[in-house]
Amino acid sequence: MSDRFRLTLAQLNPTLGDISGNAAKARAAWDAAKREGADMLALPEMFLAGYQTQDLVWRPAFQADLRDALDALARDCAEGPRLGIGVPLVEGGRLYNAFAVLEGGKLAAVIRKHHLPNADVFDEKRVFASGDISGPYRAGPLRIGTPICEDAWFEDVAEAQAESGAELLLVPNGSPYARGRYDTRMTHMVARVVETGLPLVYLNLVGGQDDQVFDGASFVLNPGGRLALQMPAHEEAIATVDFVHGTDGWRAEIGPRAVLPGEWELDYRAMVVGLRDYLGKSGFTKVVLGLSGGIDSALVAVIAADALGAGNVHCVMLPSEYTASHSLEDAADLARRLGCRLDEISIEGPRAAMETALAPLFAGLEPDVTEENLQSRIRGTLLMALSNKTGAMLLTTGNKSEVAVGYATIYGDMNGGYNPIKDLYKTRVFEICRWRNTNHRDWMQGPGGEVIPLRIIDKPPSAELRPDQRDEDSLPPYPVLDAILEALVERDMPIAAIVAEGYERAVVERVEHLVAISEWKRFQSAPGTRLTARAFWLDRRYPMVNRWRDRR
Repeated sequence: MSDRFRLTLAQLNPTLGDISGNAAKARAAWDAAKREGADMLALPEMFLAGYQTQDLVWRPAFQADLRDALDALARDCAEGPRLGIGVPLVEGGRLYNAFAVLEGGKLAAVIRKHHLPNADVFDEKRVFASGDISGPYRAGPLRIGTPICEDAWFEDVAEAQAESGAELLLVPNGSPYARGRYDTRMTHMVARVVETGLPLVYLNLVGGQDDQVFDGASFVLNPGGRLALQMPAHEEAIATVDFVHGTDGWRAEIGPRAVLPGEWELDYRAMVVGLRDYLGKSGFTKVVLGLSGGIDSALVAVIAADALGAGNVHCVMLPSEYTASHSLEDAADLARRLGCRLDEISIEGPRAAMETALAPLFAGLEPDVTEENLQSRIRGTLLMALSNKTGAMLLTTGNKSEVAVGYATIYGDMNGGYNPIKDLYKTRVFEICRWRNTNHRDWMQGPGGEVIPLRIIDKPPSAELRPDQRDEDSLPPYPVLDAILEALVERDMPIAAIVAEGYERAVVERVEHLVAISEWKRFQSAPGTRLTARAFWLDRRYPMVNRWRDRR
């Protein structure tokens, strides 16, 4: 028996539904593995289809195309290393989230996912059948057990595979990014290593799909939980690791160990990758957005420049009589620092025309928020017209605090195809702007330096829809609002517990009420990058019509 096994790991970015494109990526990675003299190439969970497929995977033609592509891969990759790849497979009339091992031109082994996640963004119990716990499969000199993603979060699958002869655990994953998720993954994987005494390979997808961003950060652990290999976060990478057999079993030789960035950079890069892939995989190359001179639109413009390059970002200032001169100056300053195109369209003409048209029906009624929202909706209409005419996707710019309490105008500033900061509370918007001003990385396509003028960061937030308006006229101060929202949204805390932390009951009840009555707005809002485990959409699902309130 050989005492060495060379495994190539392909942490790659598939496109959902692009079966031929994903297969081509797999072939290219297999060619690289063959040149490296690898015994096996491994690709992540559901790689051939892309992830998450949702109900698309039920389409018989989609299933047939996947099987044809898998068979073609087996034929094309017959002379060289084995190929392990995640793929949905139909067997005996049941659909499985599977990991297929191709060898010698054939399907040599199929591992079916046993534990199907049914929380957060996952609905796998609805989509797939649960497979029986699979035993290990032979790969040259050793036997490999493969718990698929969620299977490795429980001890039973890995233990069963170890007890039936596995000498290495290979865990293919489709694990989306959420703040702090890397540490959670590592904790679970170390537990599996300690329980089984086996080395473990954690291989994750990378890239954006709808609101989710898969962050890669794949790694290899030796028994005892010692890190042997660490791949980078948020970027494609191929790494080869050698396993050597000794008196104490198989061990991974120490390889490169990338240093993972801190929380602010991981969040920021997730927003850049999420926007870049949502656009690129949808066929868009340019964006347009309203630049107000405020901090939210400034951050979105910078994210867009880092994702696409400043030349592909079109900013538009849409002033009214309430727009402060400093807002015009700050928007121009930001666009100049970024190198983005900036145009200006006054909304006063359309506003006067609409108010004249509505005047007979509004006669005798006092001006109120209706007139304020009219301004926002005029801006939304003009921006959508530019999007339609130029083919640039309109970006919307509401932060999570505003999205949570409905401090946004439906069919106005909520117009757009994507919102990079949808899962970023306002207080974090301020901090991440400061981070970006003092940090620049090679993967950012925008310029370095202080790209966001400090005056934009420091001035009081305002929608500028009436004279001397401030956000705090309508909302609690953002530090208070965000603390209450963190408790309500992220931790599902009852009102009484939040009050016990020192917040006024009336304020907490009002925030909870605003969150509840804004569900219908969120239902119609643009998708945006998921940064937390309680992002609006799949993570947190509430009815739009709901009269219950927590008043205990």
